[in-house]
Amino acid sequence: MIKVKNVYKSFSDVDVLNDINIQFEKGKCNLIIGRSGAGKTVLLKILVGLLEPTKGTIWYDDTNFSQLNRKERRVIRMEIGMLFQGSALFDSLTVEQNVRFPLDMFTTMTIGEKRKRVDECLERVSLGGSNAKYPSEISGGMQKRTGIARAIVLNPKYLFCDEPNSGLDPKTAMVIDELIQSITYENNITTVINTHDMNSVMEIGDGITLLYKGRTAWQGNKNEVLESDNELLQNFIFASPFLQRLRDRALGNVAKVREITNG
Repeated sequence: MIKVKNVYKSFSDVDVLNDINIQFEKGKCNLIIGRSGAGKTVLLKILVGLLEPTKGTIWYDDTNFSQLNRKERRVIRMEIGMLFQGSALFDSLTVEQNVRFPLDMFTTMTIGEKRKRVDECLERVSLGGSNAKYPSEISGGMQKRTGIARAIVLNPKYLFCDEPNSGLDPKTAMVIDELIQSITYENNITTVINTHDMNSVMEIGDGITLLYKGRTAWQGNKNEVLESDNELLQNFIFASPFLQRLRDRALGNVAKVREITNG
C-alpha cells in the first residue's frame, strides 16, 4: 500500500499539486487520470522520490518515505519496478541485457542466477527466446513487454507505469493492460498507473483518481465511472460525441435491466 497524505507541490509561484490525499491499494491497479497539466507526472515523480513535495508525506506501507535519507530510500527503491512511457530500453543492449540491468545494478547474483531470472521474466511476458534480439529488431508491443519484464525482474512490491499504452494500437494496448493486471494480481503488487487510455480506465481501474488543476476531482473505480454525476469526470471520460453515445446506450441498458428486475 502507498499513501499520499496532504501533498502540495509548487514551482516558484506556481501551485502544481494542492492537498492531494490518495491511498493506492495493494494487489490492485490504481490509475491516475487527468488532462495534460493536471499534475499526474509531478505526482508520479514525487511518489518515486524524483521530486520532493513542498508539503505532505508519502508512505510505503508503514514507512514514511519522505523522511528517509538517500541510503534508506535505496532500500525502498529496490522494491520498486518502473515501466516508462517510451519503454526506455537501451538500444545498444539486447533484450536479455536490458532485463538483466536491474540485477546487475542491485544484486550480487551469479551470472547463472541472473540468466535464470531473466528467462523467467521473459517467459512471463511471452517473450521467451527473444534474449538475443535488440530493441530495434522487435515491435513496439514487444518493447513494452520487455520493459515490463525489466520492471518485475527484482520481484517488486510496488510497480509504477507511466502511460504504458502510449504509441500502441488498441489491440496491443489491451494485451499490455491484461499483462499488467495479471502480474499485479498474481504477485499482490501495489500498482500505480498514469494513463490517458480510457480502455484502461474501464477495464483495469480497480482504483481511479482524477486530478484536475492539481486537485483531486474524483475518486472511485471502473464500476462507478458510468453512473457518476461528477461533471469533471464525465467531461474527461466522455470527451467525444461517440463516447457520449456509448455512455448513454450503456446507461439505457442498465435502466432497462433494473426496470425488468423491479417489475
